Amino acid sequence: MTGQTPPQVDRRQVLAYRAAAQQLDRSGGPCPGDLAVLALGVQDTPYGTARQALAARGATGPDDRLELVWSMRGAPHLHRRAELPALAAAIWPLSDADATRRIPGQIGAGARLGLAAFRATAEAFQSVVTTELERGVVSRAVSDLVPSELTYDCRVCQARHISGAVFQQAGLAGGVRLVVSGRAARLAPLPERTDPPTAAAHTAELVTTYLRLLGPATPADAAGFLGSSATELRRVWPTGLVEVRVDGRPAWLPADAVEALTNAPPPRLVRLLPPGDPFLAGRDRDLLVPEREHQKQLWRAIGNPGALLVDGEVTGTWRARQAGKKRLELTVTPWSPLSARVRRDVDAEAATVAAARGVTDVRLQFDQS
Repeated sequence: MTGQTPPQVDRRQVLAYRAAAQQLDRSGGPCPGDLAVLALGVQDTPYGTARQALAARGATGPDDRLELVWSMRGAPHLHRRAELPALAAAIWPLSDADATRRIPGQIGAGARLGLAAFRATAEAFQSVVTTELERGVVSRAVSDLVPSELTYDCRVCQARHISGAVFQQAGLAGGVRLVVSGRAARLAPLPERTDPPTAAAHTAELVTTYLRLLGPATPADAAGFLGSSATELRRVWPTGLVEVRVDGRPAWLPADAVEALTNAPPPRLVRLLPPGDPFLAGRDRDLLVPEREHQKQLWRAIGNPGALLVDGEVTGTWRARQAGKKRLELTVTPWSPLSARVRRDVDAEAATVAAARGVTDVRLQFDQS
């Protein structure tokens, strides 16, 4: 398509495409591991939201093919186990400069170690996590094995701890999975471990997956999702992409997805998406939620609410509160009045949220204030 005029679409067409690509129409079937979004991972912060994201797509059954690991930006994500070795290499920093950028300023000298910081931490994980252990036990043992520059003084514990950022970002390369029980997370070795990557690999394929599920998008958008920079990502930018103009702005999409974009039908669905849902994971938040005041309500410094999705548009937020073991109290705050059809569908989706959380009794209320 070189030399041709880029396809022109607006934000509504992009959102319709993403809703279909992410199977929010529930076309993916009941088995969680078959869902397209698992190719990118489903964030699980706070714990349990990944199950809700899968349920929003109609997948509610158990699936022993899945593992919870620290992956994108060191956040917990649910992935298909078979894809973890390639993923570990795909999210490995692309250079020393990229590695330094991914480590916050808490440990400046440690960040300057670059790739060596990630490699030392991953190797420490492999030495320490040979059976299921409490996270604190692993942290102390790993801290003792890595260069001192990667640790900091903890006044509360009167000890030195490894930086949480490099600890979690190196976890998958170190062959570690998360085992969550209640509010406590323990660490255990993956069933099939490989050595830490010697260099990044498969990053272009991962970017293509991002664009397929959250495109059209830019190098800066994809880099933000990975925790890298656009400068670094351009060195491994995938081939086989097509430029698309979204409301006049350039973005990119896999060539074989252009027809699906331009022909995506307007979605007619209502979903209660949990915090961290793949539909909310794109870095082009101005496209997803144009109003800045609404952005502030949806993406907060601490404790994000879920999103009310109506016909492809985020139209409000929701929160749930557990009232005892059997009841869930769910409050939906729409940004504009809802039709009778949407209110009925929200009621049905509240039951889906409750089922995903193992609760049978759900009380729904609308906050119109």
